[in-house]
Amino acid sequence: MGKTDETIQAERTALAADVLRRFGRLRMQVHGESMLPVLWPRDVVEFVRCSIADVRPGEIVLARRGGQFYVHRFVTRCHPNGFLLRGDSMPAADPAFPDESLLGRLVSRGGHESNGRPPLQLRPWSWALGRLIAHSNTAHRLVLKLYASWRAIRRLQGKDDPSFGAAAECGVR
Repeated sequence: MGKTDETIQAERTALAADVLRRFGRLRMQVHGESMLPVLWPRDVVEFVRCSIADVRPGEIVLARRGGQFYVHRFVTRCHPNGFLLRGDSMPAADPAFPDESLLGRLVSRGGHESNGRPPLQLRPWSWALGRLIAHSNTAHRLVLKLYASWRAIRRLQGKDDPSFGAAAECGVR
């Protein structure tokens, strides 16, 4: 009997997490839309292994739960053991993660290093657009259509580079 898509995804996630733990770096492609407008589908991002003590609020991190990766912003610690994450275009924070689910922090997108400062800081305009996308299906669809058009134009110009552009717990709401 063949493996299900969920089983294959869980195995891929486990393998990628093991690569990050063993070698300290992991490069992967973003597939979801929860970090719009900062990360777009097809963005290539790179993470380095880190501990929970090394992460500051506002940084983009990689966590693993139930065979899936979450690339979201670190919100806060939940004591004694846990933390909250939130996607930029999500209406609320994720349920609390245990400390051991944190795998790493984002250090580059599309080959652009952060030069010692946290990459992809949330700017006022991107925060506002993220909130609009989170609460308006029309805005969400429009942003994705504009993005698809931009990608099509870049492809026609021969400039399509997949590494650029495309990717009640704790009382915090």
